[in-house]
Amino acid sequence: MPRKTVDLSARPLLDIASYGRRGPTRRDHLSGLEVAHIRRTVNRAPEVMVKVLSKGGHDIKAVRRHLDYLSRRGQLELETDDGERISGKEAQRALLEEWDLDIDEPRRRGDLLPTDDRRSPKLVHKLMFSMPAGTPPDKVLAAVRNFATEEFALQHRYAMVLHTDEPHPHVHMVVNAVSEQGERLNIRKDTLRHWRAEFARHLRALGVEANATERAVRGQERTTKLDGIYRAMHRGDSSHMRNRVESAAGMVAVGRMPGELGKVTLAETRSQVMRGWAAVSDLLDQQGEAALAAQVRRFLGALPSARTDQELITEQLTRQLAEQRRRTLSRDDAR
Repeated sequence: MPRKTVDLSARPLLDIASYGRRGPTRRDHLSGLEVAHIRRTVNRAPEVMVKVLSKGGHDIKAVRRHLDYLSRRGQLELETDDGERISGKEAQRALLEEWDLDIDEPRRRGDLLPTDDRRSPKLVHKLMFSMPAGTPPDKVLAAVRNFATEEFALQHRYAMVLHTDEPHPHVHMVVNAVSEQGERLNIRKDTLRHWRAEFARHLRALGVEANATERAVRGQERTTKLDGIYRAMHRGDSSHMRNRVESAAGMVAVGRMPGELGKVTLAETRSQVMRGWAAVSDLLDQQGEAALAAQVRRFLGALPSARTDQELITEQLTRQLAEQRRRTLSRDDAR
């Protein structure tokens, strides 16, 4: 199978801001695909998630542990790129030997590695494809399988497994970082953008409503990141975020709200997005999509104010402290 040619441009999945620009770069027409994407976005279609897990892909022992974890210690079968289903540590070990990871590991740590490069290249990339709760798990797995066939078949070896032990069905995939032709897979921001769009497309082909749009375009706050921050803090995994939360807690204690340099950038991004959505609603009216134009205006009016991570952390801490005080007062009154 020939390698699929993909245009990984820097353009966002739904480049709303480009419609609000003035001058020769201003866009004045919406394609059918863009209209469909806009309709999904304003109707809040479920958004796909594609994540690259950063830890544990640099040495073969860590890769083996990861495969063992993904298989739930052998309780789940791993599906490989050739359609084979394997289980057990011996089968997993044989798979990695087929991928030549035991050869690549000493080679990349040898003289070929630049002396100024302190990080050894990854042996594998660890990916996760996820959809919100309620999505049929078998459709998620089928979409990821179709995605992987198009993106990696006869190029990069891979194995995957479906997990349904959490409300949101998700598929973990391990991809050999070096192709059969010796080319290294480098994952950039544009790569992830393309993968999200393709994952959503394959889900829609299976009859599952799915969308892939940047968070800024949707006006979405980073609540999922906040949940991760607090879980990481409880595990002791994130000293940087723990310091940020402690800083925010100090501001809450003295009644101050944080001001960040990033607020200016965030506000400008939101302004560009709002101008773009307003221009899109005008274009939809001009193209005979009056009902959708009205939906866009309602969507625009409902966008929340833009807030930085630090502001969100502070607000959440403020709510938690208020709830603690309320519970304390309730216990005192009951005595």
